[in-house]
Amino acid sequence: MSARPTRIAVLGSTGSIGRQTLDVVRRLHGRVRVVGLAAHRNADLLAAQAREFGVRRVCISDADAEARLRAALGSCDMTIDSGLDGLARLAADDEADTVVVAVAGAIGIRPTHAAIEAGKTIALASKEVLVAAGDATMALAQRRGVAIIPIDSEHSAIFQCLRGADPTHVDRLILTASGGPFRDKTLDDMRAAKPEDALNHPTWSMGGLVTINSATLMNKGLEIIEACRLFSVPTERIDVLVHPQSIVHSLVRFVDGSVLAQLGLPDMRLPIQYALLFPERVATGLPLLDLAQCGPLTFAEPDHSRFPAIAIARRALEAGGTMPCVMNAANEAAVELFLKRRLPFLGIMELVQAVMARHIPCAATYDSVLEADAWARRETTAIAPDGG
Repeated sequence: MSARPTRIAVLGSTGSIGRQTLDVVRRLHGRVRVVGLAAHRNADLLAAQAREFGVRRVCISDADAEARLRAALGSCDMTIDSGLDGLARLAADDEADTVVVAVAGAIGIRPTHAAIEAGKTIALASKEVLVAAGDATMALAQRRGVAIIPIDSEHSAIFQCLRGADPTHVDRLILTASGGPFRDKTLDDMRAAKPEDALNHPTWSMGGLVTINSATLMNKGLEIIEACRLFSVPTERIDVLVHPQSIVHSLVRFVDGSVLAQLGLPDMRLPIQYALLFPERVATGLPLLDLAQCGPLTFAEPDHSRFPAIAIARRALEAGGTMPCVMNAANEAAVELFLKRRLPFLGIMELVQAVMARHIPCAATYDSVLEADAWARRETTAIAPDGG
């Protein structure tokens, strides 16, 4: 047991992963102390969290919400910051040992890099950091000797299975997918799907974007890109299997044919706790998996004709540079159009491919990634079938 609590800052504390991170902290009874919190615009919840955990620094990335945050905190004695500069300052604060990155969008890149430069351990949930700027992020972490520990259940599973393994012994990484709500639906069913149908996930409770990404299987495309960068394994050695029960979170096959898998209930608090306490494991009262009660576990190849997102992501990774960033941004913009009922479900991937076809990738520097992200969002809206 460490001599003092691990001190963490949570970027995205009012989102799903952020709230679950704070639940894990409560269950750890002093083993982890929260020293900084940041959110996008939910000033009231951020203020309530800040008071509960007694943090000394908070940040709200939407500068227009800073006045609401100050009003909500009243006379509390803490540093209140805002904007992207504020996020970077909070991420690099001397008091934090680990920074949990759970913000949505390319906005997470800069504070992640600031935390790495400051020598913080990174507990990473934000896909955009590795999808849009993965090479630069991993190179920076290597130069600074900083650990990046994944919070995504699939990458956490691989991270756990690879502990102590010789990289030359790894044959394949196998990501599992629930298959989402349209796993057994026909193309006609998917063509007629409404937002409420796509948001009806059979296993997980997640935010809107993540749930739609599960319905299209774009979440697996993004995870392939992340896995390539996290584990230095080429895309052709990363597979996806549909596993509806969401018990096996990922697998690693070794060159001798042995396969290691990480199993657990579909509960994000387990990989969050593992990242915060790594390499320790402690009992915190989370529900336990009972294999005798979970029934048969099944696996199948995804149907790429109905779910082209995985192939689209592989092409983006092969194109390199800013193309993965453009793919991700176009997908987020297209999902937003779908949720607003301005785009059919199957139109999401069609629109993503149309935007990618208009992009000539360049080297993925910090500035070029932000520019490509903004361009892709504008372009997606502009060429949407209804004219945006």
